[in-house]
Amino acid sequence: MKKNPIRVLLIDDDEDDYILTRDWFGEFQVASCELSWIDNYAAAQQAIAQNQHDIYLVDYRLGIHNGLELLRAAIANGCTAPIILLTGQGDREIDVEAMKAGAADYLEKSQLTAPLLERSIRYAIERKQTEQKIREQAALLDVATDAIFVRDLDDNILFWNKAAETLYGWQKEEVIGKKTADLWQEKDLSRLQEALRLLMKHGSWQGELHQTTAANKKIIVESRWTLVSDFAHQTQAILVVNTDITQKQQLEAQFLRAQRLESIGTLASGIAHDLNNVLAPILMTAQLLEVQLQDERSRRLLPILITNAKRGANLVKQVLSFTRGMEGERTLVQFKHLIIEIQQIIKETFPKTIEITTLLAQNLWVISGDATQLHQVLMNLCVNARDAMPNGGTLKITAENFVVDENYANMHLDSKIGPYIVISVTDTGLGISTEILDRIFEPFFTTKELGKGTGLGLSTVLGIVKNHGGFINVHSEAGQGSQFKIYLPAQEITETVEELETVFPGGNGELILIVDDEAAIRDITKTSLESYNYKAITASDGIEAIALYAEHRDEISLVLTDMVMPSMDGLTTIRTLQKINPEVKIIAISGLVSSDKVNAAYNMGIQAFLSKPYTANQLLEAISFIKPSSPCTLPPSSPPLR
Repeated sequence: MKKNPIRVLLIDDDEDDYILTRDWFGEFQVASCELSWIDNYAAAQQAIAQNQHDIYLVDYRLGIHNGLELLRAAIANGCTAPIILLTGQGDREIDVEAMKAGAADYLEKSQLTAPLLERSIRYAIERKQTEQKIREQAALLDVATDAIFVRDLDDNILFWNKAAETLYGWQKEEVIGKKTADLWQEKDLSRLQEALRLLMKHGSWQGELHQTTAANKKIIVESRWTLVSDFAHQTQAILVVNTDITQKQQLEAQFLRAQRLESIGTLASGIAHDLNNVLAPILMTAQLLEVQLQDERSRRLLPILITNAKRGANLVKQVLSFTRGMEGERTLVQFKHLIIEIQQIIKETFPKTIEITTLLAQNLWVISGDATQLHQVLMNLCVNARDAMPNGGTLKITAENFVVDENYANMHLDSKIGPYIVISVTDTGLGISTEILDRIFEPFFTTKELGKGTGLGLSTVLGIVKNHGGFINVHSEAGQGSQFKIYLPAQEITETVEELETVFPGGNGELILIVDDEAAIRDITKTSLESYNYKAITASDGIEAIALYAEHRDEISLVLTDMVMPSMDGLTTIRTLQKINPEVKIIAISGLVSSDKVNAAYNMGIQAFLSKPYTANQLLEAISFIKPSSPCTLPPSSPPLR
């Protein structure tokens, strides 16, 4: 207290009383006080209004006024400091009036002593501090973000804070005296009984509860119960603090799903190399057969094989781009081809109880986009439509040109003025209820049974459409089917010429070393190169490649090497070959196209990089770009080439 002296103002019109009071202050044993003195009512009003003192000692008699009047006026004007009323002689009525008016104490001058005055000042200050602390704590209960309430042992609510009003939707006046069981209809009554038993045994309990708000919204709360005494004249009561963890639980569930998705992405990256190794020989073999087989059936079937092998390769890239967030390749896309292809797929794979129709406008415009991603959009929407029609129905796909004008753009914020293509996917299935229609594009939101949907289909659709500068409109009612309309910015070109693949010239007998741990890829690459007037030898790993190159260094014009191989990987193989011949020409190949690998290979001085699976034409293009030198004549003693 000596560090923070109590500032006391004495208001008394008798100087002798001031001198006596000052002397008593000098005798104080505990309280350290600074005493000021004012001798009239008007000056006292001004001094109290300035709020510069911690406590006021007010004499009852102040000329034509009295201390009781000053007390009432001070409190009415917002004075919060304690006021002690002093009088020359005891008067029970004045005492009662003073305490009613808000006096901290009432002291009779004739019986006053230094210890009594000191004790009265100290107690008044301490009571005021305690009251302030209580007010602050009460205010904190109302500004707390947790719902806080108190109920008696019969479950009647005694106290209800502002956060409880916000969380549950019931105002304080609506719940005081009511039972919590009547408010949120707790389903697991046995859990509540066990919680109450533990509370009475240990004095506290904590756990999760599933409750219902006034708006019939299901919430999950982290509930903490504490047994308290003497609340609102109750022998025992329960203080409850509830924290809404509904969103936290949802985020944790999404996080777990995201972790599973990340694991799938890691798995996809790991097997992409093997998948591409499977697709590469299929694609190159089909292209070789396309040149060699001339019967009508083969010429009809082989393009289908080639197209689907390429589609498989693109799907692998699509999975990798989804897990890595890579951009797709943009080209001019004619949607009618995509829709026709989708129609063929779903007719073969969807239940026969689903009737499929398409309606394509004449002179349909083209869009600039990634064909594989747009294929995924249509496929996702068609699969969702199939799942919405378990008992059969009609699936209709339409495409038409559409021009967004200024009026339409003002009403649809996601659109921009200009030409669009509108693709509609309509089903006659179960439909979507109004309650969840706004949530269908949320990641991980699904109405399908556990294990039958990740909740990523429509969010992926939306992401792809937005990435193409488009937007989606959905119309659906429960039991009335659904219609998804995809709007994609278009170019007003009604016909595009099918791009012919450039045919690159063959070789002049140059020798090429093929290094790959997959026998099928080695064989088909060797056969393809030999079909285009190249010579080829093969190695199954980096160690064998080094041995062959050292043996045939003067004859080998170019090395094709895989980047992922056992025993010695591609980067080590490249470094070793460059030590043997710094001028060696190398094309690196990999089924896992990561920018780090590509950059590392280029930094080492390779001439080109091919991604598996590659076509014969892509291989010829890469070789043509490098222009390998003509082979030297092999000496007679050289061993036969493998």
